Amino acid sequence: MTPPFDPAGLARRALPLLDLTDLSDTCTASAVATLCDRARASGVAAICVWPQFVSASAAALTGSGVRIATVINFPAGGEDIERAVEDASEALADGADEIDLVLPYRAFLAGDAATPRAMVEALRDICDRGRLLKVILETGALASPDRIRAASRLALEAGADFIKTSTGKSAVSATPEAAEAMLGVIRAHSGARPPGLKISGGLRSVADAATYLDIADRIMGPDWVRPETFRLGASSLHAQLVAALEPSA
Repeated sequence: MTPPFDPAGLARRALPLLDLTDLSDTCTASAVATLCDRARASGVAAICVWPQFVSASAAALTGSGVRIATVINFPAGGEDIERAVEDASEALADGADEIDLVLPYRAFLAGDAATPRAMVEALRDICDRGRLLKVILETGALASPDRIRAASRLALEAGADFIKTSTGKSAVSATPEAAEAMLGVIRAHSGARPPGLKISGGLRSVADAATYLDIADRIMGPDWVRPETFRLGASSLHAQLVAALEPSA
């Protein structure tokens, strides 16, 4: 028998897993300051912002325990490894704790596995001292479970700490089918430490969060999900989770 849906319980579980995000084209310093205030107040795992806002975000969140994530090679997923390394190095120097790198997925789809692997390896070399490398596969473009699994294996073998579904800028973002394919690869991975999964793109409701948590619990076991292994990347979801915790009138 399916247990009753508990929005408040789900929100308490999901909020600490959230990468509270503003990657809008119109994002401003004022909007990022507000984002940091919301992150500090609700105890999310991280914020995810454009590189130019990393330094201010790191200052605003000092001592909060909230990590600073930023995006590199985003959203196009180009093939310029040197530029990706330069941009990531600058973001890390500014205080980023986590780099969300877009895999050169078009190159991968064209049969070039060497360029995506080299880019991930190059950023792996500079993400050290507890700083995470999360690789965005753009699963909507990869489309098939077999391609998603192949890209997941490539990213993990090249040193990714997390694999992530989407930029949120594509026509198709996260799907349950993509999450299942990625978790299957994570479960089979034999690296030195267990890699994680970040679901990003199209998460808007408490029920959406529940869908992906249920998949992770089923495939990885009920004790696997924690901020070190599972993230939900979203902006509008935060308000829904906070609202679910508020007592009914």
